[in-house]
Amino acid sequence: MRRRDFIGHLGGAAVAWPLAAFAQQSTNKKRIVIFSPAEPSAHLHDHSESKSARALFVALRRLGWIEGQNLKVESYGREQNTSDPEALATEIVRSNPDVIFVVALYAVIFKKLTSRIPIVGITGDPVRQGLAESLAHPGGNFTGVTVDAGSSIYGKRIALLREMVPTMSKLGCLAVRLQWNQPNAGAFRAAAETAGLPLAVSLLEFGTSEADIRAAVESISRDGADAVMVLESPQVFQNSTLIAKLLGDATLPAIFPFTESVEAGGLMAYSFDLIELYKRVANNIDAILRGARPGDIPIYQVTKFELSINLKTAKQLGLSVPPALIAIADKVIE
Repeated sequence: MRRRDFIGHLGGAAVAWPLAAFAQQSTNKKRIVIFSPAEPSAHLHDHSESKSARALFVALRRLGWIEGQNLKVESYGREQNTSDPEALATEIVRSNPDVIFVVALYAVIFKKLTSRIPIVGITGDPVRQGLAESLAHPGGNFTGVTVDAGSSIYGKRIALLREMVPTMSKLGCLAVRLQWNQPNAGAFRAAAETAGLPLAVSLLEFGTSEADIRAAVESISRDGADAVMVLESPQVFQNSTLIAKLLGDATLPAIFPFTESVEAGGLMAYSFDLIELYKRVANNIDAILRGARPGDIPIYQVTKFELSINLKTAKQLGLSVPPALIAIADKVIE
């Protein structure tokens, strides 16, 4: 949904109120909580070193919300991503913020704990996950952005990986255990079955260590996988360089969900633009803080994906990259 359509949808004088006047006249700070376990909590504030988080706060500023003036931000990041996310989510809900912004599969945890506090999430398929009634009319207290609703992102990733590795006969999968029990993982399993590929799955726990990741990659290799798909999760994002190195050392071609993994030495990625998603989230937060109900705000569905390929890694793996793949790639690392 375009910004102008979004404003028209919400309507009301509050949206048209000049932003500078809004920032000056607001006497009570609104309080938002950000739960993004892939990044340090220090990055989840204004003037962040994180490109995506910085995009969020720049967009909020343009909409009239300035941290430290009319907006209080409490962030929970990598340091708090331990073995018990539900206990932390319970603590956050009890603190009764005005909005909770949550990244990845953790939205499901928060939705279980509150039907009242507005939740804005970047997630997989919110309808499959029970977060929303539909994308157009979410209902309840959830809205946000979906990176996979009704799409064939897993099937597309498998097809791209098979084009890179035509001899692929068994697909490895590196995922987080909590993620594996969610509907999105079911969509991945269905895509692998449709492609006729048996799976070699290795699951990571919360607070995973380097030794755990090393053991997971070794397990996939022992199980006979000749290529790997890494499913999106905070653990994968924060360990991009290590995972890319270990898969390379094991001579396992892999497709990742984040461009950063390819920049860190991974073979290829089919990913979405996080900066765009965070800007969309800012629009949602703005609308809710001005009085809109989250269940009335349509969930934005990502339609643009980017293919990244690391030619140096392909050479190290002994792969000849098809010219057709290079031609359609959005980013090629020499």
